[in-house]
Amino acid sequence: MGVAIAAAAIVVTACGGSSSSGKTIKIGITLPLSGSSLASAGPARDGALLAIKDFKLDGYTIETVVLDHAVNGVHDPQQGAKDITSLVSDAAVMAVVGPFNSPVAKVQIPISNEAGLLQCSPANTNQDLTKGNAGLQLRAKNPTKINYIRVATTDDIQGTAVAQYGFTKLGLKKVAIIDDTETYGKGIADAFAAEWTKLGGEVVGREGAPKGTTDYTAILTKFKDAAPDAVFYGGVTATGGGLVRKQMPQVGLGSIAYLGGGIQDGPKSVDGSFINIAGDAAANSYSSVAAIAEYPGKADFETKYKAAYGVAAGAYSASGYACAQVVLGAIKTAAGKGDVTRENVRAAGVDTATTWQTVLGPVTFDAVGDTSQRIISLYKVDMTLADPNWVFDSQVNYGQ
Repeated sequence: MGVAIAAAAIVVTACGGSSSSGKTIKIGITLPLSGSSLASAGPARDGALLAIKDFKLDGYTIETVVLDHAVNGVHDPQQGAKDITSLVSDAAVMAVVGPFNSPVAKVQIPISNEAGLLQCSPANTNQDLTKGNAGLQLRAKNPTKINYIRVATTDDIQGTAVAQYGFTKLGLKKVAIIDDTETYGKGIADAFAAEWTKLGGEVVGREGAPKGTTDYTAILTKFKDAAPDAVFYGGVTATGGGLVRKQMPQVGLGSIAYLGGGIQDGPKSVDGSFINIAGDAAANSYSSVAAIAEYPGKADFETKYKAAYGVAAGAYSASGYACAQVVLGAIKTAAGKGDVTRENVRAAGVDTATTWQTVLGPVTFDAVGDTSQRIISLYKVDMTLADPNWVFDSQVNYGQ
């Protein structure tokens, strides 16, 4: 069962110079790493581990604690809270990479913030995790000390990008929306809907269906009666994104476009991926990723990644690598100041004056921990490939 897997910690001695003091530094990785969630989050884990493997810090041994908070193949906030509590309780843990999903971040941030533990997410996008009163409430126990940063930009930008892509580039005019009712899914659907109507598009229907839903045909039948040009799904593959697309042909909607923001998770051959679940219905599907796709050194990174794992890098492999680069850089900065403590690592990681040189290019974080890279990449499914897969289409930089 997922709970048993999620509770197990995998400790890996990653790298490090010989230590006269024998001091061990641990880096936590908290992601959903089983079932359908693995297709998206596994590459982020592997990217982070690759960066940590290469890291050396004289006088210290580096260990990695990898925790899986997927339950029955889907990210589980309750298990995510247990995972971050476990990491906080280990005094040797100096920083954390993760989580992957915004609903999990919502429960983890208050715990890591109170402990002053640096946390970098490769994929969280809900704007309320950091911005405004909502973000402040998550940091209520330690409001003056930001501890959470992310290399992915936010859904107020991501939802806007998908709407602009669908309306302007694909020429769609009428859309029906379904979301998984979670923090991420509803948030990106709200942002998409607002921009869609602003552009002059029509939202002809909207429904919420929580994760665990197995039959979407009643909702899709209602949508068909409104004659949409496309369906937008707010959520990820594991919460229903692949299943919705698979069931659309059953009600006569199989030929229309399908838009989303959390469904680009690898080729058909990857068990539990969007294309694997949707099958032939995956054609004419489009997804955003809140990360730069065309980044400096991409070819070198992908060669290095494939040499390490034997597979191509995923959409979030470089983001996982970049998060690890930042937390490792913060640890190195703390060591240079004389002592690797949680507070020294946290302060270094969130320093707004620091420009981090990452695989994604230069990155800075603002006063609430959001990245300076306000870039959204768009992908489309190519069913003509021997192993049908997502292919890069374009990227938009909203930071220019």
